[in-house]
Amino acid sequence: MSVSQAMNAVTFEVIRNRLVAIAEEMRIALQSVSGSPTVTEASDFFTGLFRDDGSVVSMGFQVSFQAPVSGTVIRHIRSKPELKVRDGDMFIGNDPFIGALHQNDVQMIGPIYAGDQIIAWAGVQAHQTDVGGMDFASWCPKAKNVFQEGIRIPCVKLMDRGELREDVLEMITTASRLPDALGLDIRAFIATINVARNRVTDLVSRYGAELIQQAMQRMIDSSAARTRARLSEIPDGEYHACDFLEHDGHTNELYKVDVHITKKGEKLKLDYSGSSKQSPGFINATRAGLMGGVAGSLLTTLGWDIQWNQGILDVAEVVAPDGLICTAQFPAPVGSATVETIWVVSNATMMGLNKMLAVSPAYKHRAQTVSDGCMATFNLGGINQFGEPFGLHLMDPIAGGSGAWSTKDGADAGGPISSPVSSIADIERNEQVSPLFYLHRRLACDTGGAGKHRGGMTAEVALTLGGIEKAEALIMTHGAEVPNSAGLGGGWPGSTVKQAMGRGAIENGQPRSGKWETFGPKPGLMDMTNRDVFAVTWQGCGGWGDPLDRDLDNVQRDLDTGRVSPKAAKELYGAVSRSGRVSRKATEAQRQSMRLARVGNFATDEAKFCRSEPFARLGDSLSLTRDGRGVHVVSNSGYVLATGNTQWRKGAVSQTMDKLPKVQGIALHAKLAMTAFYCPASGALLSVDVHRRNETPADDLMLDLSSVEALNSV
Repeated sequence: MSVSQAMNAVTFEVIRNRLVAIAEEMRIALQSVSGSPTVTEASDFFTGLFRDDGSVVSMGFQVSFQAPVSGTVIRHIRSKPELKVRDGDMFIGNDPFIGALHQNDVQMIGPIYAGDQIIAWAGVQAHQTDVGGMDFASWCPKAKNVFQEGIRIPCVKLMDRGELREDVLEMITTASRLPDALGLDIRAFIATINVARNRVTDLVSRYGAELIQQAMQRMIDSSAARTRARLSEIPDGEYHACDFLEHDGHTNELYKVDVHITKKGEKLKLDYSGSSKQSPGFINATRAGLMGGVAGSLLTTLGWDIQWNQGILDVAEVVAPDGLICTAQFPAPVGSATVETIWVVSNATMMGLNKMLAVSPAYKHRAQTVSDGCMATFNLGGINQFGEPFGLHLMDPIAGGSGAWSTKDGADAGGPISSPVSSIADIERNEQVSPLFYLHRRLACDTGGAGKHRGGMTAEVALTLGGIEKAEALIMTHGAEVPNSAGLGGGWPGSTVKQAMGRGAIENGQPRSGKWETFGPKPGLMDMTNRDVFAVTWQGCGGWGDPLDRDLDNVQRDLDTGRVSPKAAKELYGAVSRSGRVSRKATEAQRQSMRLARVGNFATDEAKFCRSEPFARLGDSLSLTRDGRGVHVVSNSGYVLATGNTQWRKGAVSQTMDKLPKVQGIALHAKLAMTAFYCPASGALLSVDVHRRNETPADDLMLDLSSVEALNSV
């Protein structure tokens, strides 16, 4: 039987599903051996199979940012003749300037042979709490270059033809403050790759190497074809999005990640050239980090029902000159890249892609606001009650809110969609493995962004030490002064991060008033005692649509369940409650009064309207219509905002704010402002934009009108 005859649909599906299952078996092996709660509880890791050229074939649903990283290292090995590759070898590395997101993300890759030919590679990565550097946890806010951060392992052979190089392992673990934990995870990596090798070898013995390679390429081609077909159902044009992050570890400077998306037919170009230059501090990302942020956005936003592999990633051309905050050049510090610039790259890219979905008649129901716009970091380390070194990378912050959809509310504490199966440990588990004591972990009222569909609420915690007198705490975030979890279609962003330390706020397990210090974004490394309480509320997520259009039954449910306070219900949703019940009559009057206050007077000049039936929708609040004057962007009231193009903001009433009402829980950096755009005829809220002060918000939709019309006539 020939190869072409053998590769029928049934055979392909059997092999495809087996290759997908192998990535899952790799996960099981890793979590079975690792002793780190970061791996076993929070799933901050990656497992995957790659073709011999580094193209990802199958992967798990953990940290999608990692999808292209191992492939970069595989190509690095292929380009280095001195790195002799043999059966049984495994390579370890974590150098962001070769192929890693940041130094804490240690990875291992190993070739898989069929005879004397490499037919695939297996890759595994997991976050390590400490890999050395000037500060505990290897996130070093005061670092001025990469040499002051954790150890960089370029690409070193740790397993040589099946034999562990114990001297190399010792060299690596000695750099860490937690050598036993790092060493155990590295051994878990070895087990993980061995599982992949055994399973792929079994497949080869049954179907032959050539057929397996053919199936892997077909998996990639299939995903690429489906993604290109999806793009063809989205209007051609230019889409713009940006996001910001504050404080580089040295000064509270403001940085921007900017993306211009050009979509034409089945092609997509992502241009980050408008982003800030690289910073002097540890928030930078290398090009590997940029590609990771892009991957996490493309896989989840465009490929929600498509096999995750290289086929999805290859549809996008990425443009970014060297020297940006997302393409930092050596020896820039990059230690916090994952939770700083890479996270913000993902925010901006997802926002742009969701703007594309929102104007597609086929996929508008899939559009969503930004989820969990930041990862506020809390690391704790020292000597535990048994006299042993301990370290905790608290993963609870991934319980930030999930973004609202165009059709429904966001999930409370839903977390980032870039890590679909991430989770947080039980409180008791964290208290068991680390000397911690929680005062509370709960959902935080009024943190979800206001909208027709509310953004998901975030969680918050308060904790102290348990069983020891003192430890070192490393505290840092972005998003304390930037509302990263932006809304869409008139929805407001979610709340910003609030973090504080209460000195003397607890004694013998009983709360005391204490002396509370509110922190900015990056207070850094500090001492903590068993008389102190650290309290933090993470970012809520953005809402979708005008809050004054929210169904009153939903407002009532939010009031009943404590998701929204009566004050927020009135000020943000225009909902008047009496004795805990929403009054529909009073609310109708309140909402109309608020709409009028937004614009001063409602526009009534009939010449400013187009009463024709819309032929396309641009989200919930905007439409395209046509009359003798041309094609118009109109509000739901029919007011003409733009003619001949989709740059509608110039026709709206705008209000710029550098400070927001306290009830929204949004703090703004000194260089940031927010502008709300309203329909002049109805006062409907059309968009809320975050931008630099004294700058005009950029238009975000420059659509090809003929493409829009063609898609809406099908």
